[in-house]
Amino acid sequence: MTAASAPNGGRILVDQLLTHEVDLAFCVPGESYLAVLDALYDVQERLRLVVCRQEGGAAFMAEAYGKLTGKPGICFVTRGPGATNASIGVHTAFQDSSPMILFIGQVGGDVVEREAFQEVDYRRMFGQMAKWVAQIDRADRIPEMVSHAFHLAVSGRPGPVVLALPEDMLMTTATVAPVRRYQRVAANPGGRDMAKVRNMLMACTKPLLVLGGGGWDRAACDNIQRFAERNALPVAVTFRRQDLIDNRHDLYVGDIGIGISPALQQRVRDADLLLVAGARLGEMTTGGYTLFQVPAPVQRLVHVHAGAEELGRVYQADLLINAGMPEFAEWAVQLGPVDSQNWDVWARSARSDYLENVAPVETPGALNMSEIVTWLNANVPRDTIIANGAGNFAGWVHRFYQYGAFRTQLAPTNGAMGYGVPAGIAAKAAMPDRLVVVFSGDGDYMMNGQELATAVQHDLRVIFLVVNNGMYGTIRMHQEREFPARVHGTALRNPDFAALARAYGAHGELVTHTAEFIPAWNRALASGTPALIELRIDPDVITTRTTLSAIRAKALKAATS
Repeated sequence: MTAASAPNGGRILVDQLLTHEVDLAFCVPGESYLAVLDALYDVQERLRLVVCRQEGGAAFMAEAYGKLTGKPGICFVTRGPGATNASIGVHTAFQDSSPMILFIGQVGGDVVEREAFQEVDYRRMFGQMAKWVAQIDRADRIPEMVSHAFHLAVSGRPGPVVLALPEDMLMTTATVAPVRRYQRVAANPGGRDMAKVRNMLMACTKPLLVLGGGGWDRAACDNIQRFAERNALPVAVTFRRQDLIDNRHDLYVGDIGIGISPALQQRVRDADLLLVAGARLGEMTTGGYTLFQVPAPVQRLVHVHAGAEELGRVYQADLLINAGMPEFAEWAVQLGPVDSQNWDVWARSARSDYLENVAPVETPGALNMSEIVTWLNANVPRDTIIANGAGNFAGWVHRFYQYGAFRTQLAPTNGAMGYGVPAGIAAKAAMPDRLVVVFSGDGDYMMNGQELATAVQHDLRVIFLVVNNGMYGTIRMHQEREFPARVHGTALRNPDFAALARAYGAHGELVTHTAEFIPAWNRALASGTPALIELRIDPDVITTRTTLSAIRAKALKAATS
């Protein structure tokens, strides 16, 4: 190949994506990576490009794709403001352990270090927010560095990688050798450690298997479920990881995180063996590091995690196992069953507590979210993908919806608002044959609601449910607890969400009474377009367990006593 016919950096990069079997990418276009866009033009039938309206939405889509598929989600954004917008998706991917690669256009080498237009040093900017941050300064090194990015994103504890692409590098030609697709690398548990797990199970009477974190696949979930079944182990999941086991399984006992049921919270404290697979045991899972004693829990603890750096970071477990989740689950299912009669009553009572917790509750106002979610739970396909952002509204779906097949839940464990809309769009783009439903709060929706235009443009028929209480509800709840009756900075004056949806070309509905929901849902489902249903609830209904007025009354009483 002559120098004149050699490909430029943009084409080399796109060729690498195809080598690594990328078939879907998300972007907001920018002049800093025009050479990449030009190369993507020629492979439109092999690599679909979803063009978004804001880089934060594009990055969330890439993160959600990584979480959903286990393959790195790919996102392209421009330099400076584009990169800073996209940083929220990188942070989410890091805390959620989702494989993702963010490609950022960068200023040319001829103007670097002059604070050129939109220039940022991304190594310093992203720092500890990503597994690796680098800049590709030579076109002939693109295959090497892109390969490293893919390997790193999926291996060990999965997570995000950031690569900066100088504009002049993308226009430089180079001759490169062919490469192979990336491979996932993970640690395997040893037979000695698994024998210890079995011995610890034989010695306990109140075990609890806790699943969480990233790096799971369908086979791993199937194996860990068989392991639980062979030993009649009650299974809990961590915050927003409810789809790691079918919630209708007799051994599933609930989720440990924000809004944990009091019964399950007590059961965690009473357990004499916690077998934790995948979860970091972070702040949300441990109730602010109070559910387990720091650094040595009272309960015997087996902690299994893909990242060796996480083991012993906060908690001194009785047994630490560095292993990928597929590898651990494959070993676990091969362990012979132990005598589970010691905890038969324990397991059955835990399941009974869970079923009691998911029964609908009475709430103030004409619209009852627990009844709506319960109806959806009974009437949508079991493989429906449920996405949500952050806010108290999410408690209704987390408590009353029973997640089914593997990867039916997309939700940010880092509490990022604005996640649900782009995550749902990414899910529909990746798996068009599955129903996708997004739950958003009113404040949450407005942070990335513009991506409804992306859904319409790409004919991604997601159903968006917007729970509108006219406030930043989570912050208002804390405000009433800490400074009762001094409401400031948390009220919202919202648009007509249904009319706004129609303006985008989507179907829009307003529901103010519970009985109106089913007809509105059926119309949305039959609309043939993306659809939005606004659910207007009583502002006093702040969580699934209490009201604003009750929180205020309790806080005022405590302040005067």
